[in-house]
Amino acid sequence: MPKLKIFFHALMLAASLAGCSEQRVEPSGAPAGGDFVLRSADGPVDTRNLRGKVLLIYFGYTQCPDVCPASLAAGAQALNALSAEERMKVRLIMVSVDPERDTLGRLKEYAAYFHPEMIGTTGTTEEVAAVAKSFGAGYIRQPTRPDGGYAVDHTTRTYVVGPDGRLAASLDLGTPAEKFVVTVRALLK
Repeated sequence: MPKLKIFFHALMLAASLAGCSEQRVEPSGAPAGGDFVLRSADGPVDTRNLRGKVLLIYFGYTQCPDVCPASLAAGAQALNALSAEERMKVRLIMVSVDPERDTLGRLKEYAAYFHPEMIGTTGTTEEVAAVAKSFGAGYIRQPTRPDGGYAVDHTTRTYVVGPDGRLAASLDLGTPAEKFVVTVRALLK
């Protein structure tokens, strides 16, 4: 019986991580967030230099077929709903969990598709892993398919960092843009 139980648990884990989907891939423990320096097409992005701004941080990748576009669209809609003055105090940052394929140029183009003020960032595999871990974000690269492509299962929430640089909230996939706006405005007060 123990072998059957182990097999069942392994089967359930594999099913929950199949493809880039809404399944949660998250390490245990409460995340603390933290400062980081990653690269964008326009140069380094150092979150210490963004103090005083609300940061909406999303971990994803440009070839994600579904959850990344939905989450980033909600963040972009929230930016559009803010006044110009409020928008100056907010940054939407995507951290690529696929540094092998997501070049700086590709990230810049992808980010601009959602919002002209969105920033696409990446780093080495080790740098991205350290940033993800500090936020409690998880991701797992799936095996390469026969066509050479692969999916990266990842956490689907957007992390909200307050003007003081501390992790203030996280917003799950499917959170309406209005909730993003309410969360951001509460931190701007």
